[in-house]
Amino acid sequence: MAYFLDMFGTAVFAIAGALAAGKKQLDLFGVIVLAIVTAVGGGTFRDLVLGAPVFWIIDPNYILVSIGAAIFTFFLARFHMLPDRALSLADAFGLAMFTISGTQKALEFGVLPTIAIMMGMLSGGGGGMVRDVLAGEIPLILRREIYATASILGAGLFIGINFFWPGHIAAPLAGILCTLIIRLAAIRYRLSLPMFIPLEKEK
Repeated sequence: MAYFLDMFGTAVFAIAGALAAGKKQLDLFGVIVLAIVTAVGGGTFRDLVLGAPVFWIIDPNYILVSIGAAIFTFFLARFHMLPDRALSLADAFGLAMFTISGTQKALEFGVLPTIAIMMGMLSGGGGGMVRDVLAGEIPLILRREIYATASILGAGLFIGINFFWPGHIAAPLAGILCTLIIRLAAIRYRLSLPMFIPLEKEK
């Protein structure tokens, strides 16, 4: 089950990367590069920080799934008009999947819950951040709409349920749904955290 969710998250994140490349009208190679970076970037950062073997080197299926999803998206877009929010939706699903898988992996390494939440957020948002930088965009994680907050809350819920019922399937499913629902609500209703606007001195 966990491996299937990981692969699904890899595919949707790769699709998000391919769509971002399509907006910049990159060629097929550029599409594949952005797809791979989006799909495995966050998990790579997580593994390096944790001192773990990088997951896609151990299991090349992650790269193969990323390439397959990128090529599929590349040709699909030539024959079908994709929704304007396809990128945001694919990214939301990838964020939810990888937030929880990243948090779960961090816990397996015996880190504190707060660090596990940070690793989950890094897994979910790191690849998209690199993708946006390469595409010349402000990273999604830094924009006004709630993004990282959804990841943090989803990871926190997962850890809370897992504390009382270790290993129960309800923990990852609840964490994924929490992250996804908050992120989709933020997209739909343009929800954001308060901005930092300092009080100006009177002249």
